[in-house]
Amino acid sequence: MDAGLLLVRLVFGALMAAHGAQKLLGWFGGYGLTGTGAFMEGLGFRPGQVFAAAAGLAESVGGLLLALGLFVPAAATLVIAVMTVAIGSVHWGNGLFAATNGIEAPVLYASAFAALTLIGPGLYSLDATLGLESAWTPALKALALALGLTGGLANLVVRRPVTQAVRG
Repeated sequence: MDAGLLLVRLVFGALMAAHGAQKLLGWFGGYGLTGTGAFMEGLGFRPGQVFAAAAGLAESVGGLLLALGLFVPAAATLVIAVMTVAIGSVHWGNGLFAATNGIEAPVLYASAFAALTLIGPGLYSLDATLGLESAWTPALKALALALGLTGGLANLVVRRPVTQAVRG
């Protein structure tokens, strides 16, 4: 079981960290802060570069923490918040599957981070090595997941959709 948890943590964590690096640095075919910021502005998140930096940092830090098995509930808080925003602002209304830009990918990421929070990172993790795993009580794990969802929903509420200018 511990080897399986390590595998899932490494795959989901590394992919999420790379996803964040696309936003922050333009790596792996990403658009960097300038391009991602412009995209965020178009979604109503202003200032776009600030939201792009916040999303990129949350994804990169959350992904790295998950891969290392360190503070996994905190990693889940960060990633669930960003995936909630992605679902609500980009993917909702496009169906279920990634082929149609649907909610599939962000739901998979959020679910994996939530599940690993509830299960625990396993023996091959920094939390286990440092003796931190027992600090994450069921109540703290639930709080971390709730904060991620609430943070994402709050970002969707503060969004200011772009209005089209009326031509006269």
